[in-house]
Amino acid sequence: MLRIVKAGLFGLAGLAAMVLAVILVRAAIDAPTAADPAPFIAKAAEYDATIKRDEWGVPHIFGDRDADAAFGIGYAHAEDDFGTIQEVLIATRGHLASIKGERAAVTDYLVNLMGVWETVNKRYESDLSPEVREVIEAYADGVNYYAALHPENVIPGTLPVTGEDIAAGFIFKSPFFYGLDKVLLAVFEGKVGGETGLSKEGVDAFLPSEKPYPIGSNGVATGPARSADGATRLLVNSHQPFTGPVAWYEAVIESGEGWHVAGGFFPGSPFMLHGHNATLGWANTVNEPDLADVYRLTVNPDDEYQYLLDGEWRNFEVSVATIRVDLWGPFWWTVEREVLRSEHGPALRTPNGTFAVRYAGMGEIRQVEQYFALDKARNLGEWIEAMRLQALPSINYIYADAQGNIAYIYNAQFPDRKEGPDWSGVVPGDDSSLIWKGYVPFEVVPKLINPNSGLVFNANNTPFRATAGNDNLDPANFPGTLGIQTDMTNRALRLEETYGADSSITRREFHEYKYDLRYSENSAMAALIGELIEADSQGNEDVEKAQEILRGWDRRTDVRSRGAALAVLTAQPVITARLRGQTPPDPMAKLHDAIERLTTHFGRLDPEWGEVNRFRRGSLDLAVDGGPDILRAIYGTSEEDGTLSAHGGDTLIMFVEWDRNGKLSSESVHPFGSATLDRSSPHYADQSPLFAGMRVKPVRFTREELEGHIAESYRPGEREKTAQ
Repeated sequence: MLRIVKAGLFGLAGLAAMVLAVILVRAAIDAPTAADPAPFIAKAAEYDATIKRDEWGVPHIFGDRDADAAFGIGYAHAEDDFGTIQEVLIATRGHLASIKGERAAVTDYLVNLMGVWETVNKRYESDLSPEVREVIEAYADGVNYYAALHPENVIPGTLPVTGEDIAAGFIFKSPFFYGLDKVLLAVFEGKVGGETGLSKEGVDAFLPSEKPYPIGSNGVATGPARSADGATRLLVNSHQPFTGPVAWYEAVIESGEGWHVAGGFFPGSPFMLHGHNATLGWANTVNEPDLADVYRLTVNPDDEYQYLLDGEWRNFEVSVATIRVDLWGPFWWTVEREVLRSEHGPALRTPNGTFAVRYAGMGEIRQVEQYFALDKARNLGEWIEAMRLQALPSINYIYADAQGNIAYIYNAQFPDRKEGPDWSGVVPGDDSSLIWKGYVPFEVVPKLINPNSGLVFNANNTPFRATAGNDNLDPANFPGTLGIQTDMTNRALRLEETYGADSSITRREFHEYKYDLRYSENSAMAALIGELIEADSQGNEDVEKAQEILRGWDRRTDVRSRGAALAVLTAQPVITARLRGQTPPDPMAKLHDAIERLTTHFGRLDPEWGEVNRFRRGSLDLAVDGGPDILRAIYGTSEEDGTLSAHGGDTLIMFVEWDRNGKLSSESVHPFGSATLDRSSPHYADQSPLFAGMRVKPVRFTREELEGHIAESYRPGEREKTAQ
């Protein structure tokens, strides 16, 4: 073995200046070996699950016990998306760079920095109930069984998957939804403590991708008071990337122990994360309260492993993160990097000093406990009790049920902070009274339950505009230390202007409003376009033509629009930069870029939006309505031919309804289909025409509804036996 020094391995995250000890090794030395499949096959005999797939390939899982059903969903999900589940597991273990290379080294370091596995090892037995451990272990056994039957798909070292892996995935991923990864990376890259202040820009830390994740989600609930027919309705409409670790997978689970849900699952999750059961349902949207605090530490000039707290030098807790980074062929780097922890939390040395971060979700393992309780809740009271667990560090909840109740909770683990300091900036780290010890009680969390308006909604906006009429929460009733956001998105404005303006909503209108295609006249888009129209063209004929097109644009993003392409291509880079706290590009410069792009590729400044905005999957290439921050959300990646290819936004959409008598019906659509990775499957893109056409399909929730629509019925492993 050759021992050398290598710098710049973490160049992506600004660690190029760090000198790292590196060992160059051959893959044949200490390489992971394939696991013996026999124990996993034998373990499968302990479970009794049946998978029934409907005509769309959606799996309906049946089992007498909750554990049987969990085993079945683990197996079915692995059939359709094993590659992603496997990558999620590897990332959660802090080994992603071993298969993804240098770009993923940051992810592996964050696993160590956040103490994910220290939390698992300390709290798995003590904080999780035997019932929940049994369920997550059964899910892991289902994935193991699939892998044992398909060893050609397994990266050596992946097996066995364990219940601890599943819990760790929630620990690692959950804080990223409110932006913790951006805070950590901002500290990591020296963007904290200098002239730039605290920034949340940066790469996505969980399975880093060249494509930025879409920003957004919509959730709406209307009660009988706002429905023309007395029904209660729920829109479940999270905006995610179409593929990857946080892409939705649709399934229905029914156990003999009362676990019966339909909705969206993430790779590596046995629980329905949002959707509905027989009597209630909820939608999630991302919220971004201030849930992470950065402390400037004073380091002992005579001992770099000590920091000052309350007038005394304290020792850092020091460990080492060992990260293996794939290079090429049989070669990899092995990197050792120190991991520091102070009384505050994880600490980082940077060019601007040493900083510690304390954040919501630190040391929390009960996320799986809360999701299972939510899945099995039967009424509003039980659902609220599940929310009282406060194990989930963030995420809005929009709720509806068969009894006509609706609710909105701006859910978060709000730090119980001391009044006085500016918690939005960098806090002194030498005063232990500033190290908060817990969270505010559930009663303090912003929430609306059964407002008189009969409406609650959220589109990643402030919780102080979540309903109609005089029912909104008063900001004066909430302390500033909670760090509650006050922003509005275009989607939130349009929710106010559609659902909020209609006091008697029909089923058809409930659907139509979700697929609204307009930018509000009060939106950032409208304001920016107004600025461009009034700008000095400096006699440039192309600019004058562009201004005339923008002047006539009705702010709609339907496929026939002849102004949307110019508007979106010009404005979106500017608006996105502003939202991310970055210095935005000059709007006129972006207008010139859009003029050149449209002229070069389409021969005119006003092609139809559908010529530019495309939905592509397999052999399908379809025009698609909608756009960034539209209620019909579509986010596209620029292609060489000048078009945009949708890569995220609207994903699994569900319309859930309980009529005035409490009878349930629901509809859904997925952008692709159940077979997310199998190009040869008929379900690789069978839902795409529905999705692009803004149509939905029935959710076959009960056995009676599923009868007559079963395309396949088998026990885990039977497909393989039949094929042989």
